[in-house]
Amino acid sequence: MRRLIKIAIVLGLLWSGVWLAGSLVLKRGIEGWFATQAARGWQAEYAAITGSGYPLRHMTLIDTPALADPGSGAAWRADWLLLDSPAIWPGHQRLQFPATDQRLSFFDRTTVIRAEDMQARLDLRLGRALTLDRLELTAAAWQSDQPDGDRFGADDLILSMRQEGAPESYRLSLAARGFTPGRRLRLGALAGGSGLPGTFDALSAEAQLRFDRPWDRRALEDRRPQPRAIVLDDADIHWGPLRLQARGAVDIDPAGRPGGEIALRAENWREMLMLAEQAGVIPAETAAPLRRVLELLAGTGDDSDTLDTQLRFADGRMSLGPLPLGPAPQITLR
Repeated sequence: MRRLIKIAIVLGLLWSGVWLAGSLVLKRGIEGWFATQAARGWQAEYAAITGSGYPLRHMTLIDTPALADPGSGAAWRADWLLLDSPAIWPGHQRLQFPATDQRLSFFDRTTVIRAEDMQARLDLRLGRALTLDRLELTAAAWQSDQPDGDRFGADDLILSMRQEGAPESYRLSLAARGFTPGRRLRLGALAGGSGLPGTFDALSAEAQLRFDRPWDRRALEDRRPQPRAIVLDDADIHWGPLRLQARGAVDIDPAGRPGGEIALRAENWREMLMLAEQAGVIPAETAAPLRRVLELLAGTGDDSDTLDTQLRFADGRMSLGPLPLGPAPQITLR
């Protein structure tokens, strides 16, 4: 019995040493990462880094982190960030975010995010490259205050990206229950007398994305992987009698120009157009000619209240059915 106790004590001391060494390596790695980003010209600051979680986990609390990339204009700050991982492998990280304000900025435009139980799951594969296997962001009730004073939110959020098939291919999933649209859309609905409910019935999307290289440590140290193909399996926006569904495939060239076709199905499209006009999303001078073209498109089907058409991308331009819409957006991650 004494021998077993001695062995247990020795193993406990050895594990304590391993845990302490791992905790120090993790802390110094985080400090080194912040220092590296600062040397690259970023704003990369924090007040303190403390560790806990003995004996089975490493829990690292970063107090008042602030990051800003001058190259992309993106910045983020929060009151704290908690990193939680098994002591045996820090590549399975759980990031916990505060319920207080998080500020996400793009140049001089700042969005304030407040979320209950907001967590991110980060699973990395073994190896020096630390290739991303899965990234998932979840939250309970959340809201987002926009720079123009608008606000939207939802009862929950699930956003995930997981590696599927080739190393550079990922499955993207998005779902938000009880989504509350912004003030402009709600006021537009009131002005139009549509009687729409206060929240969406559905807001979801499923897509397969292929990048020019896998997501790994180089995504932060070098450059972001760039999308080269998007297969949209399904996107569904359902708000009372209004419903917009989309699916299709788009290839993206090295300049970020898309080429391909997305099939759109809009139920009660006239109400959608009126709502967009009332909300100021579409200028009044544009709405009238657009309505005439859409009437022609809808008239070719069995149900004139349901519009089936295609959003096409080619040669840097985009069109809705036969209607030219102008230059296509450049799809580039900065």
